[in-house]
Amino acid sequence: MTQKTRAAEAFLSTFLAIAAGLVLSFAFLPFMGINPLSSFGLLFSSMFSDRYTIGTIFVKAAPLILTALSFAIAYRASLFNIGAQGQFYMGAICAVAVTLGLQNRIPAFLVIFLAGLAGSLGGGAVGALIGFLKAKYHANEFLVSMMSTYVIAELMDYLLRTFLREKAKDYLQTDSIDPSTWLPVIVGKTSVHLGVAFAVAAALLVWVLLFKTQVGFRIRAVGLNAEAARMCGIRPETQCILTLFISGFLAGFAGFIEVNGMQHMLITGLDADVGSYGIGIAILGSANPIGILFASVLFGALKTGGTTLGQVSNVPASIIDLMEGFVMIFVLISYFVRHKISLSRTKRLLGKAVKHG
Repeated sequence: MTQKTRAAEAFLSTFLAIAAGLVLSFAFLPFMGINPLSSFGLLFSSMFSDRYTIGTIFVKAAPLILTALSFAIAYRASLFNIGAQGQFYMGAICAVAVTLGLQNRIPAFLVIFLAGLAGSLGGGAVGALIGFLKAKYHANEFLVSMMSTYVIAELMDYLLRTFLREKAKDYLQTDSIDPSTWLPVIVGKTSVHLGVAFAVAAALLVWVLLFKTQVGFRIRAVGLNAEAARMCGIRPETQCILTLFISGFLAGFAGFIEVNGMQHMLITGLDADVGSYGIGIAILGSANPIGILFASVLFGALKTGGTTLGQVSNVPASIIDLMEGFVMIFVLISYFVRHKISLSRTKRLLGKAVKHG
């Protein structure tokens, strides 16, 4: 089978999965006395209603790009980093702490740089720790990364009740960071900030890293066959730690751009589903950074259109979550079906090759 045929199959199955998720979610609306066809049309028209709304699509897509890249690069090494949400939180904690501690003391551009570095390294440190436990003690990275999210979420909650809590102590959040330390808006009359450009650049850099560098070759070689890679002089343990560090680094950077680019403070439960959606988006994009870019924009559009739909119609907000959930479920199902078909096709080809000797 040619590369074009595989790509066409992946596109078709993904399109059908998204369509099925949308249709099933809107099928609940007649039970509420709401016309699903008019609501469906309003959803898509609201996505492109004005310049600001279009910009919001890309703002919402930015952290999704980074958490999806976080999962994808680990997946290429046959590692499962399910803890991008926790690494995102760690990045947000480090970024807001550095920003609040240094703002108005040193130049704003330097505060932004140090906050971004701190957030990225905070997430990377969590990823590296998971990789170390995997490499040194053969810990299951799936479970360790998943449980680390709960630990970091509780740490964030503790800090928001103590050291990082706003001065008024009315809410579980930090003080707002100074406007001089916000990531600057780069498109007029929108909320598109520099973090969006950073996220797109990160996707391109990860693509170059994976497919055009020796580091990326080693990561993919370990993912394909760790023992064969070892025989070629590649240490899977080293690649495990490095890959999960890069994975956590990307998720931590997402925390930084969300704090300094959009929220301008840290609040409890910040973007609580950005990690889980990142996994689905990575699968939707076939763990390819370029595919992830388009898949993230799609989910950013669904989030933006769904929010607008709830504001201008009587469609309940829960339908928006239902819609996103159904789309995610069908995308995962389509990936499983494609994988089973691919295995079956490979077995048939091997059987024919053996038969004809």
